[in-house]
Amino acid sequence: MPELNVMSESPALSPAPGSGTGKPLSVTGLRKTYGGVTAVDRVSMEIAGGEFITFLGASGSGKTTTLMMIAGFCEPDSGSIVVGGRDVTRLAPQKRGLGFVFQQYLLFPHMTVWENVAFPLQLRAIPKPELRRRVGETLEMAGLSAMARRRPRELSGGQQQRVALCRALVYRPPVILMDEPLGALDKKLRDQLQTEIKRIQQELGLTVIYVTHDQEEALVLSDRIAVMRDGRIDQFDTPRELFERPRTAFVADFLGAANFLPGHLEQQASGHTLVRLDTGGVLKARPHPGAEGAPVQAAVQPGRLALGAPDDGFCSGTVESVTYVGTLVRVTVRPSGGTDTGPIRLELPAGRAPLVGERVGLTADPDDVSVFAAEGGG
Repeated sequence: MPELNVMSESPALSPAPGSGTGKPLSVTGLRKTYGGVTAVDRVSMEIAGGEFITFLGASGSGKTTTLMMIAGFCEPDSGSIVVGGRDVTRLAPQKRGLGFVFQQYLLFPHMTVWENVAFPLQLRAIPKPELRRRVGETLEMAGLSAMARRRPRELSGGQQQRVALCRALVYRPPVILMDEPLGALDKKLRDQLQTEIKRIQQELGLTVIYVTHDQEEALVLSDRIAVMRDGRIDQFDTPRELFERPRTAFVADFLGAANFLPGHLEQQASGHTLVRLDTGGVLKARPHPGAEGAPVQAAVQPGRLALGAPDDGFCSGTVESVTYVGTLVRVTVRPSGGTDTGPIRLELPAGRAPLVGERVGLTADPDDVSVFAAEGGG
């Protein structure tokens, strides 16, 4: 598949209106119910021009329903949607001027690639010279110029998805909405298209709202991620902040499958918290408010743990399994002493794999350890 090819001698696509500045999209108090079930519950956000925003969550979290309300395919029970300063909450989809890329490509099978991309401009009665210029530039940017005369059945899945993206880009909408557009593709092709989508978005300063349930995809593409659960946003933040400074146990678990180590607050000190783990050791963590003795759970990602000598770190244990997965190994360690809280998972460079049955100690940088109140605790 050809890579994105933006020719320096060709005129560049003009940025979308309002890109890079201001707040092209404002959502306030969106709510949607189906019968007695609340699908989206008072969702609010402000999105700046040129931002790549991802709605991330499991099935039923409300991410797609929120996107459909912004697009106009689903009417909210309450709340407002403002695009470029214009309230579009009750407008039909075609009157909102937004671009939409579906997981299903929805290309017209009887039309060529050129005709598919030109179709939105024809609907808007764009003069032919301008139409030809825009379509040509958009196809060239996506590396599809040589395929302009082909029909969708003559293209690969990745090429069809790029045609769908071009069709959404060609009329320069202020916001592009994407509903799991890469979900039907294999991993290698998905990774390639992630790179292309991000490059196009940055090149044109596009404002994008993207829906996915794939954590890695969200981390790769996004400027900010709205992690959704039960119709609400659990945390809306940058990928780094979500991964390294999760505000809830759910975010820590969903965005990286953290180890949760139960224990009690032992001491509050300047710049850190000490947690007495149920396994018997003491773990130093980032500051966490709470009274001494309060039940908590410390959370640390598998990739942020390290192995040491059996007497090192916050606990010692025995290696139960070592699984090779390419550039890294996944290791489980069964802690010894105290209460058995289950194995602790680590991800280590492939060249540093321990042996099954080996006695080891576990260490962690305090800045990589979050602390949350235990369920039912203070």
